Amino acid sequence: MSLFGTDGARGIANAELTIDLAMNIARVAADSLAPGSKVLIGRDTRISGPMLEAALTAGFSSMGMDVLAVGMLPTPALAYLIAKMEAQAGVMISASHNPPQYNGIKLLDHQGRKWPTEEETRVEERIAGNQIPEVPPNRIGRVFHYENTALTHYHRYLEGLFAGVIPELHVGLDLGHGAATATAETILRNLGVHVHPLFSEPEGSLINVHCGATEPCVLQEQVLVNHWDLGLAFDGDADRLIAVDHDGRIVDGDEILYVLAVGLKEQGLLPFNKVVATVMSNIGLERALEREGIQLKRTPVGDRWVAQLMREESIVLGGEQSGHVILSRYASTGDGLLTALALLTEIHRRQRPLAELVRPVERYPQILRNINVERTLIDWENIPEFADLVKDAEKDLGRDGRVFIRPSGTEPLLRIMIEGRKLNEIEQWAERLEAVLQNALESAKA
Repeated sequence: MSLFGTDGARGIANAELTIDLAMNIARVAADSLAPGSKVLIGRDTRISGPMLEAALTAGFSSMGMDVLAVGMLPTPALAYLIAKMEAQAGVMISASHNPPQYNGIKLLDHQGRKWPTEEETRVEERIAGNQIPEVPPNRIGRVFHYENTALTHYHRYLEGLFAGVIPELHVGLDLGHGAATATAETILRNLGVHVHPLFSEPEGSLINVHCGATEPCVLQEQVLVNHWDLGLAFDGDADRLIAVDHDGRIVDGDEILYVLAVGLKEQGLLPFNKVVATVMSNIGLERALEREGIQLKRTPVGDRWVAQLMREESIVLGGEQSGHVILSRYASTGDGLLTALALLTEIHRRQRPLAELVRPVERYPQILRNINVERTLIDWENIPEFADLVKDAEKDLGRDGRVFIRPSGTEPLLRIMIEGRKLNEIEQWAERLEAVLQNALESAKA
């Protein structure tokens, strides 16, 4: 299994993600940097964060790097601060939306962007081959602590962007016991929002547990019970946003992209009238954007691919259904709080509630099946009867449907996603595809 996935190296802290591994990642990564480079290290609220921070700090400083410890903060805040503090790299310690026992190490470059996959692969291969750089005895980096001051720069930046354009709404905040507890409530209050926080304690043992962007059920209930104007939910490292309208309905990343894209186009701020999303985004988003004269361009799953295509084609807006949204005019990475502020600004500009702004997006039914497969049989295109049935399904569904097959990057699973206008139709195709695949797998084992 690969060390680095689509969003850094992840695993159960102190079991798969050990202090030895963290230190080795730091030492190998440091070998790509010039002597004396500055490296920012931040973390979310997980209880394993300080342990891994200490290991990474030791690894980088032992290789002659100066470490700037910025403490607990969102991933996008760290990305912003790397350039602001003129560092050459950054490391975010977070497992994003994963449960508390997990943690992760995400490497960022001098612009706050994820390291290229080829660089991550190089780090991975050197660690696997035990090619750890020797520690130079005469060159030790320094460690500086900015835990109490670094976030001030990020707060000032966002408040400066949105001062005077945020509506005085009553907004429920699901902070998920994560990194958003350090920023969201303060910034929104300073901008005039009536904030009603939930899960607002920075408690690492509860991060993402029945709360946050992946499970905003309590937020939905509270928005309805208290008649709030909307709700905003963040994941563990606050780079995702999922919203809730005043009716308690989930507004996901697809619908947020739609609202922001239409707003930018109306203001003449959407070059080429293009938006980037992944293959998992709903067809309903694509059709709604088409009606507005906006083209949707798709990438593989993962916000790194969204960001890459945005850079290649100078597109200013992109994101994922999961709530990662990149506004490249203001940030190099997905930022849940920045996205929330942009969404509130659009509500204010158009003087309409969120529920009305997303109404043109007709969500097509979507079915996702995860099939356990052997690693050697993940190449589904080499199973003729299954590949032929996929083609039949695509032909039958036509322009109003999709079949998307992809192997999981972390588990021996083949993911089958089917989308179309009629639920019963895609359910039938899902059953047929799963049955044919299971038969082929059983025959291969025999």
